[in-house]
Amino acid sequence: MTSPAHPAASPSPAASPAGTPAPSPTPSPTPEAWKQQELASPHTRTDKQEKVRRMFAAIAQSYDLNNRLHSFWQDQAWRRFAVRQAALVGGETVVDVACGTGDLSIAFARARKAPARVIGIDYTREMLDVAERRRQAQLRAARGSDVERSICYIEGDAQHLPLADATADVVSIAFGIRNVQEPKAALREFYRILLPGGRLVILEFDTPRLPIVKQLSTWYTNWLMPRTATLIAGDTSGAYKYLPASVATFMNAEQLSAAMTEVGFTDCRRIPLTLGVCICHVGHKR
Repeated sequence: MTSPAHPAASPSPAASPAGTPAPSPTPSPTPEAWKQQELASPHTRTDKQEKVRRMFAAIAQSYDLNNRLHSFWQDQAWRRFAVRQAALVGGETVVDVACGTGDLSIAFARARKAPARVIGIDYTREMLDVAERRRQAQLRAARGSDVERSICYIEGDAQHLPLADATADVVSIAFGIRNVQEPKAALREFYRILLPGGRLVILEFDTPRLPIVKQLSTWYTNWLMPRTATLIAGDTSGAYKYLPASVATFMNAEQLSAAMTEVGFTDCRRIPLTLGVCICHVGHKR
């Protein structure tokens, strides 16, 4: 993480002829990561991974606020549910892939039967910077809490995890599997790093089955949320246009379960949450 320059080393602001500091230049808007025509089939693009990285870099600072507001705080409940489904016994190693700003990593570390360590991995440096600042702030506030000390964040690709075989007792990924360039490659990596008996827990959005819920969810996700989230984030990358498109064109819950089985996971099950807006998938490695 880049450290800010020391004040003494910072250049003095240029002065206007009247002796008052000149106004700071207006920052350039973030280049658009997604054009409208590209969103018809975002998962087939060969440059999807780089577009996703640029998009998350642009919205990292407002990511948590938008998550809370636009899920009506359900995102935290979904993550707590995922932690319970991991069936922790205490002292394990948890690898949280696509950890973003650290919400699920923190939820694991705060579990009643807490793991010995939680490794959060993300492809976007800017998201990890937010996660690490949160961790450091909690360390200072809690005077060295064991919860925050058990977490470490590293930069990495879900398709090529920087971990040895049979490293983890639990692998998790929340709302990130559809953002990976090749989701099945990521699933194979999850299987590789899990110990025998290990568990995979995935949270992902889905289309509700009940017609009235589906209709309301479609309107909210496709029309209202992109506008309000973009406004809050001041986003010009197209991140909140990508979100509904990426959900609508990704594998459905049945297809994702089948993909998990295909790479070797057993006893796969899926639990709908909030009327099917979100699905929690659980699989085991024999």
